[in-house]
Amino acid sequence: MKRKSLHLITIFLLMTSLLQAQSFKNFITVDGAKIMDGKEQFRFLSFNIPNLNFVEDNLDFKTVYPFRLPTEFEIRDALMSVKQMGGRVVRIYTLPVRFLSFPDSVPAYVTGPGEFNEDAFKVNDLMLAIANELGIRIIFPLLNEWKWLGGKPQYAAFRNKSETEFYTDRQLIDDFKKTIEFTLNRKNTITGVKYKDDKAILCWETGNELLCPHEWTVEITRYIKKLDNNHLVLDGYHAIDSRPLREQSVLEPSIDIIHSHHYVTNPIELCEHIDRNLEIINGRKPYIIGEFGFESTASLEMVIDKIINTPEISGGLIWSLRSHREEGGFYWHSEPLGMGIYKSYHWPGFASGNSYDERNFLAMLREKAFSIQRLEAPVIPVPQAPVLLPITEIYKINWQGSVGASGYNIERATGTNGPWEQIGFNISDAALPYFPLFHDESAKIEETYYYRTQAINASGFSAYSNVVGPIKVEKQALIDNMQNYGKNILSKDVTIVTGNDRKCKEKMERMNGDNGSELLYRTDVPIKSFTIYSFEYVEQTALKLSVSHDGIEFEIIVPDTSWHHEPGNDYGYNFPVCYTYATDEDEYQFLKIEFLREAEIARVEIIY
Repeated sequence: MKRKSLHLITIFLLMTSLLQAQSFKNFITVDGAKIMDGKEQFRFLSFNIPNLNFVEDNLDFKTVYPFRLPTEFEIRDALMSVKQMGGRVVRIYTLPVRFLSFPDSVPAYVTGPGEFNEDAFKVNDLMLAIANELGIRIIFPLLNEWKWLGGKPQYAAFRNKSETEFYTDRQLIDDFKKTIEFTLNRKNTITGVKYKDDKAILCWETGNELLCPHEWTVEITRYIKKLDNNHLVLDGYHAIDSRPLREQSVLEPSIDIIHSHHYVTNPIELCEHIDRNLEIINGRKPYIIGEFGFESTASLEMVIDKIINTPEISGGLIWSLRSHREEGGFYWHSEPLGMGIYKSYHWPGFASGNSYDERNFLAMLREKAFSIQRLEAPVIPVPQAPVLLPITEIYKINWQGSVGASGYNIERATGTNGPWEQIGFNISDAALPYFPLFHDESAKIEETYYYRTQAINASGFSAYSNVVGPIKVEKQALIDNMQNYGKNILSKDVTIVTGNDRKCKEKMERMNGDNGSELLYRTDVPIKSFTIYSFEYVEQTALKLSVSHDGIEFEIIVPDTSWHHEPGNDYGYNFPVCYTYATDEDEYQFLKIEFLREAEIARVEIIY
């Protein structure tokens, strides 16, 4: 409730400034095979941003359903990141449809046939207002073939019908048309502009990766044109890799733009697929590469150069980008097609993305994104000041990151005016997904401190953040994020594992153990409490815990356990379980973790 209230207050406070934001001069149009902005050809390289209007990656350890609505900070961060990279188009995902099996607390845009969530659509209002302000065009898909965020299967479920009926059943078609009508005719609560009159929308896309009959496409595209004569319409048919686009789509007058998706790993083969589609179109309509990615930097550069050097291709959109998160850090999304390696990109790239060459890829893409516009990439600006968030414990320090910042310096003082001491240099906010960003390990018990932070990148240092304090230190902590073996005093038959992080709520490093494996920790003073964040392979606790005063004689304890997974576990993820324990005894300085069966520990917090 607090988050929702803050979100609505933010929108209200922004309303006046956004109403004054400069709008686009033209609607985007077509001229033969060209997309046009007025009299100028419009070409682009940019990103898909699935989280821009609906978050599917809110993966706090204790959050069961990862869906929520983004905030103004998150939307602005995403679009400003694209702008810094030379992008001027973003493709969102779709309008999510409610799962009947989900609790009411899980948001959706479409809540029933002809029923819509006003709070969700206000997020679209805000997205379009900011897009107008920043000069970013939106490709707006209306339907999802897949169930992931709610789409075709959920429309069918509303009527107790099979998803196989969706494209032919008159009632289901009419239900979807109600969504189209509501969306196109909606008046933005911030700008007062109807969506069908909003120049920030580049085009309507019938949907994401639709496996639909052409007759359905024609009915829907003509219906969109009947409601909206300002915007282009993109055919959302799922032309992917060796499945070519459809000749009928090229011939249909109500379809303005054709696109295809590409995920083969051989760039030579990928370019051959593009050439085949170009032959089908034969210069009759604009063509874009709606999604591509999950390849090496060298491979993707080859495809990007193909796009730039082929005038008949208007643009391409990499899959995918995620923004900073309001609570600190970034949103994360591992890709099932990404060989257990590729994740969503985070601007400007970080060491955490080294396995997929994130920094070099984003630097290359930025140069190319300006190049396709016949522009030279400007120097990346100095970042804005970050926002230091309230601090409850000195081992849980977070801040809202700054667009384009590669790191952050953390400073501490005993008074509001200093003197300030640097306690953290070039700290990444992309190192610990969904866990606190920084721990002041040198803070002394009973001392009182103030904190501030500063963003940095190759262009310089930001202004300082707000100051947070006074913070009286009553507890310290031993924190092990499993990035190495340095925090435990003894380990037996355990291994740090990485990859396939989606199965473990995007935690990048985990300590894997099996029956007989052990970890032993020691603190200098008696332990007050601890929390262990573990991912179990079966829905049965895998860890036995014991404590000791001398590290020789151990007492088995029974911790509290809490499970945090969706019912049914449709995706086959590991089971997240928290082990927590608190004691009033002032004698235990050792914690032993014994594995009874296979599990992966993501974090150990020992408070003393």
